[in-house]
Amino acid sequence: MMRWLANLQMSVRMRRQSSNTSGENDIRLRNNRSGSHVQQESPPSSPSNTNDRGSRACCFCWCCCCSSSCLTVKNGDEGPESSKALGPINEKDDPPTLEDIKMWGESFEKLMKSNGRKVFREFLRSEYSEENMLFWLACEELKKEENPEVVEEKARLIYEDYISILSPKEVSLDSRVREVINRNMVDPTPHTFDEAQLQIFTLMHRDSYPRFLNSQIYKKLLQQCS
Repeated sequence: MMRWLANLQMSVRMRRQSSNTSGENDIRLRNNRSGSHVQQESPPSSPSNTNDRGSRACCFCWCCCCSSSCLTVKNGDEGPESSKALGPINEKDDPPTLEDIKMWGESFEKLMKSNGRKVFREFLRSEYSEENMLFWLACEELKKEENPEVVEEKARLIYEDYISILSPKEVSLDSRVREVINRNMVDPTPHTFDEAQLQIFTLMHRDSYPRFLNSQIYKKLLQQCS
């Protein structure tokens, strides 16, 4: 596991170095082109002009890389396995009652413990933040495992899918929690991601849940069952 984690961190560093090298090459190319067509009215080595060009070029390169990555992910997400978690959502397919829907509006905890999770997940997908629910569900599945080999494999997959900065499904975690995860990954257990799961749960509760209650998805369900 330590070798795998070290390889992943090395891959991140190599990706950053490659990105920096590419950005520097683009800056030199633009400077050479602009120098051949524009008369120099000020010293070419002016620090302010050079830094300004460099910052804009770096920003441009970063945006291009980001856009390309986002397009690739979006196209890939349209496949049948785009939103699969590490474990299935074992929830009944019976239509919710009016009491169920009202209960979802009373408590986020009640929503997450019922088949309302499926509706909430659809809402998160519409806001492009479905990875928060997928990560939470994956952590729930990990807690059920007892086989150490399965635990290690699932922990590795969760890390690659939702923690690694190379992943398009990376969830938003603070640096302290990331440090805890990196320490825990040396010897993974079913509770390796407990702090991270709690942080994402809190994020969904405070940020996404209020908007869900005011969304058309939730309001239509209330109207249909009233």
